[in-house]
Amino acid sequence: MPETIIITPVKDSIDTTLQTIQSVYSSDVNFEYYVFNDFSQPASKKQLEQAKAKFGFNLVHLDEITTTPSPNYKLVLKMAQSIANKKKLPLILIESDVVVKPNTVANLIKLGQTMQNAALIGAITTDANGNYNFPYNFEKLKSSETIDTSHSLSFCCTLMTPGFLSTFDFEHLSQKKDWFDVFISRQAKKLGFKNYLAKGEEVLHLPHSSRPWKNLKYSNPLLYYFKKLVKKRDRI
Repeated sequence: MPETIIITPVKDSIDTTLQTIQSVYSSDVNFEYYVFNDFSQPASKKQLEQAKAKFGFNLVHLDEITTTPSPNYKLVLKMAQSIANKKKLPLILIESDVVVKPNTVANLIKLGQTMQNAALIGAITTDANGNYNFPYNFEKLKSSETIDTSHSLSFCCTLMTPGFLSTFDFEHLSQKKDWFDVFISRQAKKLGFKNYLAKGEEVLHLPHSSRPWKNLKYSNPLLYYFKKLVKKRDRI
C-alpha cells in the first residue's frame, strides 16, 4: 500500500524533469506517483512517455483535459487533492527542477505524522554546493532543525498533511493566479494549522528550469516586472 501520493507538474525542461523522476524512484518508501504534463512540446511529451514505460508512474497529459494554456497549477492541485483525499494519504509536491535524496520522502512523511498540527512541511532547497538557495535563501544559518515558520513555503518539495487537505478545498483557489504556494501557506495559518520548514531535509533545486524567463528577476529586474505586469505572467 502506498504511504503517500507524489506529484510533479511538468512544463518541458525535460533534462531536469528526468532527474527529478529518477530521484523520486530512489525513495525508500511505497508511493503512488503522478506526473502532470502541462502542455510540453511534442519532443518532451515523447520522452515523458518513454520514462513512464520505464518507471511506471501515472502520466497525465493536461492537453487532453483542458484547453486552458499553461500554467494549470490550480487544475493539478485539485486533481491531486482529490486523489490524496480519497486514499486519506499525504500529498507531496516535487517540482521538475528538484532532485530529492533516497530518504527525503520517508522523512517528510514521518514529520507530517509527528509535528504538531502540521499543514505544510517543506524540505529546504540548496544549490549544487549545498548552500541554501531560492526560495529559502532567507535562511542564513545551517542547521538540522525543523522549524515552525511564518514564511510562506514553496512547493519545490513540500508535503501537505491529510488533515489540511481535508479541511481546505482547492476548488476555492483563484482562477486569476498562476501559483498558489503563498496563498495556501497563508490559508493554512488562518485555519489554525502550522507550517514547518525542515532544514535537515536538503534537496537540490535548479530554479526556473521550466520557465527560464523568470531568471530575469535576478539578472534584469525591470524586464522581469515588465513581463510579469504587462503580460500578466507569474501571478501569485
